[in-house]
This record gives sequence, C-alpha cells and structure tokens, in this order.
Amino acid sequence: MGIKVIPFVETDLKTTIDEVWSTLPPVWNQIRSNIRSIAEEQYGIRVEQFHILRHIRRGLTSVSELAEVKQISRSAISQAVDLLVERGLISRRQNAQDRRNIPLELTEDGNILLDTIWEKNRAWMGEKMADLTPAELATLSNAMEILATTFLESKA
Repeated sequence: MGIKVIPFVETDLKTTIDEVWSTLPPVWNQIRSNIRSIAEEQYGIRVEQFHILRHIRRGLTSVSELAEVKQISRSAISQAVDLLVERGLISRRQNAQDRRNIPLELTEDGNILLDTIWEKNRAWMGEKMADLTPAELATLSNAMEILATTFLESKA
C-alpha cells in the first residue's frame, strides 16, 4: 500500500530528495575529510581510533559494544584500543564485581585530544560559514532541525 501524494507535492518531494542526496553526502565527506586531516596529520590518530574515542565518550565502554557499533571484529577493536591505551588516551578500569568486564574510559589526555579536534573542526566550519547572513544561518539551523525530526526521531 503506497502513500498517495498529489502530483505537485510529489514533484516537490522528489526534487527535495534529490537535493538532499546531492548535498548531504558531499558536505559530510568534506567535514569527515577535515576531521581525518586534523586527527591523522596533526595528532597521529587514525580516523578509526578517533571514532573509538568518540564512542567511548558517548558511553560505549566495552570492546564488544564498540565492535557492534563499528561492525568490525572484536579483535580489530582490541588492537585499536591497545594502541590508544599505549598512547595514554584510554584506560581500562577493573570491575570489582566482574573481573572479565574491563570498562574503557577516556583519560584526561583522551578528552583533551577529542576536545581539540572538535574545536579545530568547528573553527574550520566557522570559516566556511562565516559569510552566511543571520537569516541564512537561521534557515540552515531550521533545516537541520527538520532533518533530525524527520530521520532521527521516531514517529508515533
């Protein structure tokens, strides 16, 4: 059973979908490329390691959780975690109740590194967006809110 849409709305919808496809992936690729450049070139952190740090900050604290989210093997995540531990960016905590469960957490250096990469990326984005008018910034903000509501929030 398909959705019934009146023709002019269907054309508007198709045009908007095409615009989303032609805009979001290239914009996101530019942002990711900048993050990759900052992380790898300035701090020697591969993008996969950066994402592990980011996921730990968001509350994923086990190798299993990270492997599931990243959709890669536990051994690959373990190797990346080992390197981050060696660099002093992650620590492993002993869990007194379950010695097999060794939660991961960012060290102070890990938090500082993530904050620094985010701030440098924000500054780069700010340079790109500096010439936008307040009305254009408001429009862009509203568009992001609409996209988030449409794609990220569950519909009842």
